[in-house]
Amino acid sequence: MGGIWNAISSFFYQIVYAVASMRIPFDLIDIILMAFIIYKAIGFMRDSRAGQLAKGLVILFAVYFVANWWNLVTMKWILSRFVDYIIIAVAIIFQPELRRILERVGHTKLVNTPGLATGNDPLSDCIDIVSRAAGGMQESKTGALIVFERASQLGEIIATGTVINAEPSVQMAGNIFFPKSPLHDGALIIRDGRFYAAGCILPLTQREDISSQLGTRHRAAIGMTENSDAVVIVVSEETGTISIVSNGRIQRGFNAISAGEELKKLLLTDEKRSTGQRLWARLTNRKKKSNGKEGADHASEE
Repeated sequence: MGGIWNAISSFFYQIVYAVASMRIPFDLIDIILMAFIIYKAIGFMRDSRAGQLAKGLVILFAVYFVANWWNLVTMKWILSRFVDYIIIAVAIIFQPELRRILERVGHTKLVNTPGLATGNDPLSDCIDIVSRAAGGMQESKTGALIVFERASQLGEIIATGTVINAEPSVQMAGNIFFPKSPLHDGALIIRDGRFYAAGCILPLTQREDISSQLGTRHRAAIGMTENSDAVVIVVSEETGTISIVSNGRIQRGFNAISAGEELKKLLLTDEKRSTGQRLWARLTNRKKKSNGKEGADHASEE
């Protein structure tokens, strides 16, 4: 009993000593940063398959300490060889998750500019068009897979399809995903509020906890958002259900109106779009309108 009390007292005195020797505000900032990093890491693992892999690593470490405590020579030797290469193993096993973390860090904005999110935004108009097109395809049960590019450039995905770089319209979306169209099996990539490429091939998710009711389109949508910060809207060919996927998570049961609202919530907030993208889209849109007006004036003069 005395030994337990001494251990508790020693632990208490260590805490008091650590608090008394803190260098405010530097140590306090250090603690807050570490707490934030741990909190974000736990949330990230909980929302991805990294959580299961982390549990497996924790179990292996626990077995290693037990083997070391009980002096299980063979088990300790095998696990010690694994521990020697743990850094390489983590880099290989968690490669998709590490890539997503680094991409999110790189896309984090330090300064928000709310004024640029208002006004005539080509992406906002495109979202309205896509949501109306998805509502029509929902009624006709036409399968569709539409990807909104954000900060992560999708050049490798675009290279698998056909670049069209066209003004968005409900009719064009319907033609792209018409069952007998040569581009209907692939994905439509939207860049800066324009239909940029069609018939693109997306990576399939490797997760094993996906419902069997979800087909290839939904698995491709989840895989795309696991490897980038894109937002994907899916229309099921079997049921006509509209789904929206972001950050590897799928939400189902939308209609044309609710899908448009959710897409604007995900894509039009300042935290989700970079200032450079908004400026480029608006300048491009103005340039195209100016060129179109000049062409019309020239034709009228002729």
